[in-house]
Order: sequence, then C-alpha cells, then structure tokens
Amino acid sequence: MKTMTCKQLGGACDIMFQADTFQEIAELSLGHNIEMQQAGDEEHLKAIAIMKAVMQNAVTMKQWFDEKNEEFDALDED
Repeated sequence: MKTMTCKQLGGACDIMFQADTFQEIAELSLGHNIEMQQAGDEEHLKAIAIMKAVMQNAVTMKQWFDEKNEEFDALDED
C-alpha cells in the first residue's frame, strides 16, 4: 500500500489517500474532490478548474497521468 496527498495529486489539501495501485488512489482522490466541489470549497474549486483544463487536452492528460503514475510507483510501501 502507498500513500499520496490530495496536493500531490493536483488537489488543494493534505488529506492522505492509501491504495495499492495508482488507479485506486486516483479514484479516491476523485471522490474527495467531488465532495469538496459539492461543499463549495474555494481552494479545491481552483484546483479542480486547473485539472479540468489539463483534461481538455489528450496529450496533457496523458502526460499528467504518466507523471503521477511514475511518482506513485517511486513511493515506498507504507
């Protein structure tokens, strides 16, 4: 199991997510960001806007995903 924070994943806070794969941790992060968006958290709304811009371009989306996946893979196991 590995741990990444919301900030490490492009978010706005230091909440920690733990998962065995990057895909799992990305899903946990997404759920958290949906909750924060629904709560109207300003810092998360800013981070979400940036991520939406990244996701609009297939090249930048793949680049982001690849970089974060590599970062996850380089982490030590908890």
